[in-house]
Amino acid sequence: MRIESYRKEFSDLIDPESPIDIIANGLTFTEGPTWDSANKRLLFSDIPEDTIYSWSKVEGVSIFRTPSKFSNGLTFDSHGNLIVCEHQGRAISRINKNGNKEYLAESYQGKKLNSPNDVVSAKDGSILFTDPIYGLRSGSGGPAKQELPFQGVYRIPPTSSDLCLLTDSFERPNGLVLSNDEKRLFINDTVRQHIRKFHVNNDWKITGGQIWVELWDDGYEGRPDGMKLDIHGNLFSTGPGGIWVFDKNANLLGRIFLPEKTSNLNWGEAERKTLFITSTSTVYKIMCKTSG
Repeated sequence: MRIESYRKEFSDLIDPESPIDIIANGLTFTEGPTWDSANKRLLFSDIPEDTIYSWSKVEGVSIFRTPSKFSNGLTFDSHGNLIVCEHQGRAISRINKNGNKEYLAESYQGKKLNSPNDVVSAKDGSILFTDPIYGLRSGSGGPAKQELPFQGVYRIPPTSSDLCLLTDSFERPNGLVLSNDEKRLFINDTVRQHIRKFHVNNDWKITGGQIWVELWDDGYEGRPDGMKLDIHGNLFSTGPGGIWVFDKNANLLGRIFLPEKTSNLNWGEAERKTLFITSTSTVYKIMCKTSG
């Protein structure tokens, strides 16, 4: 494990000498880290184990919910409800503070979704998610048959159950993140190993979609998966070897190298200065100078 700086700006975000701490290990394939501010804990999925786990400084690792329908991406909406990407359920579900669950999206134009993968909540209450086919495989929620002829990116409006297709132009849409002003949407394609940038219009129609950056390094395992932004608009993405950090102009500032394939990341703890990273069997945390 190591942190490498390629531009001097990187040291303003993370000290290359910062320790990389393990907070959970012995897991199968972790994903979907999200910080639960109300309860001061991290929630994350272990997809093959069909479980959502919780971690806190006080209690360590414990089971939050099992079975989880082979959950993947997790986030909280503006009301504190947990939004869950279900591989086995082929759906987006919402769990309220009392633990009650309801489904927000299960199909598009009469066909079952593939397997919702990653998700973000917008300020107006919209839920955006990607829908590749990874969860149709045995051991990840399947086996199940693909019904839609594409792998899309969708929006669930805040006041309607009508699912809106934002784009079907990806081979394997996976991680996604909105810019801090929500005028740009970044989505990566795991197979093509690039991140594309879209412009978000006031009616939530998206335009553009040019390749913003590519992440190639044959010397390391891993591909683009989860992504997050810090408060300055720097983009942190999983990729070969661990985490890649880019500035607003797609310049590579530095990398965090980890021994296993990394899947996702998120910010948490005080002032959101702790970067949590999920990998195959291990969850890490790093104290940063920047915050999410």
